[in-house]
Amino acid sequence: MQHPLQSERLYYREFLPEDAPALLEMDSDPEVHRYLFDEVVTDINKINSVIAYIRQQYIDAGIGRMATFEKATDEFVGWTGLKLERNVHGHETFYDIGYRLRQKHWGKGYATEATVFFLEYAFNQLKAEKVNAYAFEGNGASRRVLEKCGLKDLGVFMHDNVESVWYEIMNPAHEKA
Repeated sequence: MQHPLQSERLYYREFLPEDAPALLEMDSDPEVHRYLFDEVVTDINKINSVIAYIRQQYIDAGIGRMATFEKATDEFVGWTGLKLERNVHGHETFYDIGYRLRQKHWGKGYATEATVFFLEYAFNQLKAEKVNAYAFEGNGASRRVLEKCGLKDLGVFMHDNVESVWYEIMNPAHEKA
């Protein structure tokens, strides 16, 4: 099956209500939530609300986090991609790039692969001037992914009472202009 959004090993699609069990499995893992701003989720109704919220982002902003799968197995890896974020670190609106993967898929390079894919999407399809991200200061693995993909560390700030690092990458086409 050919998927419209795909990278070398992954494909990306909009979240669907039937993704709830896989998302619940990932979001109920305390290790997955170690460096996140939200709590472990054990309630399927909360997951259903999250999926409805993401689906509304597709309508309102034309973009949102995407369900991410291995092409070889069709296995749910987690979510990756862009979202239009608001009111973080003095930025009214911005494209935020992020990822959350099931623990069994850590260390395979999937976060990096998806980040590279969605940065290209942001710059080439959405014509974004820049993309931002933020991560817990202590989340070395996530910070390495962002830096490997070219995002620049612009310093530490407090977000939800947690020391976080603000990242940014400019659209190469805008830098040349």
